[in-house]
Amino acid sequence: MNSGFVGASTNPAAKLAPKIADAAEDLAGLEPVKTLKSRWPMIIAGVLSLAMIAGLAKQLLGSGLAGLSHAAPDSWLYYIVFALLYISPPTGDYIIFRRLWKIPLEGFGALIKKRIANEAVVGYSGDAYFYAWARTRASMVAAPFGAVKDVSILSAISGNIMTLVMTALALPFALQVLPERYYTGLFVGIPVVIAMCLPFLIFSRKVFSLDRKTLWWIFWVHAMRLSAGCLLIAFAWHFALPGVGIGAWLILSAVRMLVSRLPFVNKDLVFTTMTTAIIGAGNDLSNLIAFTTALTLVVHVAFAAFFAAQAVIRRQI
Repeated sequence: MNSGFVGASTNPAAKLAPKIADAAEDLAGLEPVKTLKSRWPMIIAGVLSLAMIAGLAKQLLGSGLAGLSHAAPDSWLYYIVFALLYISPPTGDYIIFRRLWKIPLEGFGALIKKRIANEAVVGYSGDAYFYAWARTRASMVAAPFGAVKDVSILSAISGNIMTLVMTALALPFALQVLPERYYTGLFVGIPVVIAMCLPFLIFSRKVFSLDRKTLWWIFWVHAMRLSAGCLLIAFAWHFALPGVGIGAWLILSAVRMLVSRLPFVNKDLVFTTMTTAIIGAGNDLSNLIAFTTALTLVVHVAFAAFFAAQAVIRRQI
């Protein structure tokens, strides 16, 4: 009994066990909470946020605010419709990602930053920012790349298809008012728009990650968002220049959409020609468009400043 008792009390393992446990706890405390690999989405989000601020500053220092020198619309309805027009893209995206990921209201702010980055930095940089934002919230969504990719591709496809629909509706009228030198650009640009959609449709099983039913739903949300955008810009123009009927503004809004997406044409000249043919000369639409563009930039800057202040307060990007 004595030898058993002495052996138990002098067992080296029994004496070292508490020390090993304490050392393991101390080592665990020294391990970094987040490794560089896990922090890269936050780093990318920060870099893109800085690029967004730099892009806005460049536009401000350039001629971005020149449009504000034009007379501001008198109707308060213009500004209400403008606000609805501004939030329509992030609202459409929020509806989509709310269904896909159940994102909280905080995600709406990230989608506004996505829009600002796409317009102030370079195309699809905002999508990269939103992907990085989603990756920092792994508890909300485990693999966001597939969904962000599918939503971005479907946004482009729906825009191209809407352009083709608008072109088909406006082409008979356009051929009557446009000079013949624009015909080549129109008839070459239309097949190019179609060709841009074909690879994604032909290889859809390899390109897309979401199921077919969800993809169709996302497509129709984008289509409704684009239609709402055309309707809202038409009403904004109508409230700013009420001397022109809403029907003419709706036609011109559709023309604006199809001209903006058709390649191989001088967009400004075509849009000016169509504007003169639809609403006549002497209407100050060019100044109104310049004012709207400048006002959009001002709202971009206001949101960027708000998000920057919010990041400083929360000490996060």
